[in-house]
Amino acid sequence: MDEGGEQAQGHRSRRWIPVIVAILLLLLVLAAGVFGLRTFRDSGPATALPIADVSSERLLALGSVVGFADAHDTHAWLGIPFASPPVGPLRWRAPKAAEAWADTLDALSFGPACLQLADEIGGIAAEDDEGFGGSEDCLYLNVWAPRVESDDVPIGAERLPVMVWIHGGGNTIGHAGSTMSYGARLAGTQGVVVVSLNYRLGPLGWFSHTALRTTANGDLETSGNFGNLDQIRALEWVQENIEEFGGDPDNVTIFGESAGARNVFALLLADAARGLFHRAIAQSGSTDSVSRAEAENPSRGEPPGKRHSTAEVVVSLLVDAGLVPDREAARGYASELPAEDLADLLRSRPAREILNAYRNPEDPGRLDVPQPIRDGVLLPGGDWVDVFRSGHFSRVPLMVGTNRDEMKLFFSQDVEHVRESLGLIYRIRDLDDYERRARYHSDLWAVRAVTRPATAIHDSGWDEIYAYRFDWDELPSLLGQDLSVLLGAAHGLELPFLFGTFDIGDPLLSRLLFPAETRADRERLAEEMMGYWAEFARIGKPDRGGRGDLPEWMRWSTAGQGAANLLILDSPSDGGIRVARTTLSRDHVIAAVDAEPELEQAEKCALFLDLFSRRPDFDPEEFRRIGRRGCAEFGPGSFTGPTVPR
Repeated sequence: MDEGGEQAQGHRSRRWIPVIVAILLLLLVLAAGVFGLRTFRDSGPATALPIADVSSERLLALGSVVGFADAHDTHAWLGIPFASPPVGPLRWRAPKAAEAWADTLDALSFGPACLQLADEIGGIAAEDDEGFGGSEDCLYLNVWAPRVESDDVPIGAERLPVMVWIHGGGNTIGHAGSTMSYGARLAGTQGVVVVSLNYRLGPLGWFSHTALRTTANGDLETSGNFGNLDQIRALEWVQENIEEFGGDPDNVTIFGESAGARNVFALLLADAARGLFHRAIAQSGSTDSVSRAEAENPSRGEPPGKRHSTAEVVVSLLVDAGLVPDREAARGYASELPAEDLADLLRSRPAREILNAYRNPEDPGRLDVPQPIRDGVLLPGGDWVDVFRSGHFSRVPLMVGTNRDEMKLFFSQDVEHVRESLGLIYRIRDLDDYERRARYHSDLWAVRAVTRPATAIHDSGWDEIYAYRFDWDELPSLLGQDLSVLLGAAHGLELPFLFGTFDIGDPLLSRLLFPAETRADRERLAEEMMGYWAEFARIGKPDRGGRGDLPEWMRWSTAGQGAANLLILDSPSDGGIRVARTTLSRDHVIAAVDAEPELEQAEKCALFLDLFSRRPDFDPEEFRRIGRRGCAEFGPGSFTGPTVPR
């Protein structure tokens, strides 16, 4: 789970009282988006290595593979390589097809997660003193399909829709083996084939440098967006092999959450992905990206690069390797070294050393990696919203949506918004301020994830667009703190419903977060959501979720109407699933803040600054004129107080 939420490590321990630690782990498990999703790495519902089921043997293009009988009357095949290990000379290369194998491959457990910052709570165990886990050798995928004998695999018109899951995690953390996105129930109850995949993360997945471009093998390899190339390679694997699992290669839906949804938008724009998928779902995503100059240039260059641009990182690596005495000498050394030698040098450095160069100084538990990159080769060089408006994208049915309280997840971990006790965060400081900021930040998330891209796509003449908002918030109270207020319908909370797991990797925590008294409503909403998603995959529109008793999910917008259709996803006790109309926009948020009766102008300007100043498109001149009165008298240095975490 795009774009959010790495947490400080070390001082948070499992030794605290279980109920208290449940609060912390809830926040950690659900964290996603701008700072990433940390899900538990587990083999799914089973705790021991499953037994191979001979009826699951399938003959793929590269060799025979056998899986196991999984829950919900499915077969599962885990840890299938879809590309050669991107290590050594293949680091920062376009992925190559995996090599054939002679013996039957036992696909009984997840492949390694891609290398990332990790800890025990995050689900990827730290494997060294620097806090890293996973492996560079990580390009594996997993398949779930309704259980049938090898001779009865659906063929022809009976082939099943395929749903390819792209995990979130800010493109710096996460993996395809999360219990919250375990594909057995979705596949078994909805009659679809589910695929989940790993892709290179952090600087191993996104690294744009002239030395690599100069020595690249083909245009796509000059992109620097290696993680996106991995996703394309996985989709090519699906085209080559999915029929052996009963899937239809002509009916493939890509879906992802947070950074995974941002990758869905990228794939819609990538010419190299054309024809590899036929529907797309972007959950809590955005079209945020960086220019080639921002990804590469020195921070004081013209135009300036990001703090962790590759120019700055190469300097750090040369100094850390002891090849030069200081950063100034490193700049000269890098500029004089032939491109091939510099590329070889970079590929020879330990991967953990490279990741260390991207640590955020203010938050060492997070990697600050500029991505994805508007390289002009794989991904468009211009603003993606403008590209969508131009019509240059894969014109496939699209579903987009957000959760009502996206930002509460991040505010709930921010000491400026909550009080800390015993090293744990669990009390809101100012309830009115908390609710106000969370509402407006979450609304702006919806503008970036839904309104802007959907409007641009609709303006291009394509109207097969469906939008939702997830509102379920029936969380329990713990130690006097109502989690339905602290978190509400937070970022990532829709995943246990979409995959029907309600399993965050720990039985105690799962029971605490999803108590028995909410089970009936939860299960009903989960079945309804899975039905809508699967029906969209099946026929290209969510319709009534394959049932006659659900509201019809109307297209997002119709010509001549001023408001857009939005399907609200909630349990019956809170109004149930229903159709709403929305006019939400950036201007709408500005007007709402401007109309706040309890805020003085200085407070409104402080809120405007909090809402907009961290965005790459922040315009100080617009800030001076914002709202009815403007904020010219309140410069950015005039304010202190709560701010949203980056």
